[in-house]
Amino acid sequence: MERFLLAVLVRNELGVLNRITSMFRRRQFNICSLTVSEAESSEYSRITLQADGEESAKEQLINQLYKLPDVVSIKELHEHESVRRELVLIKIKNDPTTRNDARAAAEAFDATILDYTKDSIIYQLTDDSRRIDDFIDLMHDFGITEICRTGIVALDRGENTIRKVNYL
Repeated sequence: MERFLLAVLVRNELGVLNRITSMFRRRQFNICSLTVSEAESSEYSRITLQADGEESAKEQLINQLYKLPDVVSIKELHEHESVRRELVLIKIKNDPTTRNDARAAAEAFDATILDYTKDSIIYQLTDDSRRIDDFIDLMHDFGITEICRTGIVALDRGENTIRKVNYL
């Protein structure tokens, strides 16, 4: 199994996300991350999906996605040719015995405090997925009570855009 990241530009229409994700399900791809938002204009949305699947099946999946009427363009975003970010919010217990260590750990990752109460502290970190994973692993020592994590957002480096695709 290979993990890959696709950006799919679609017409902003009712049911498009369901049709796209159903295509992944029918072809037995596991979606690991999913982010959707309007693109440069409200006429289009950009769907960014990270999925696991076989390389040969991925090519078939992309060909089938192009057959959907609302799909405008598809771009595979390779790790070294794109900028990728993810956001995590982590709530930990505000324990006086570990508070300073938790703050030092968060500062080492450049995480910021968004909320501070006598019972809890909420940290925010925006980074690549590997650093987010490392931050979560470290914060477990301080009593994580809740995590909310976005999907990956990504853009190609340089002049390449999703509208200038030479994929297939």
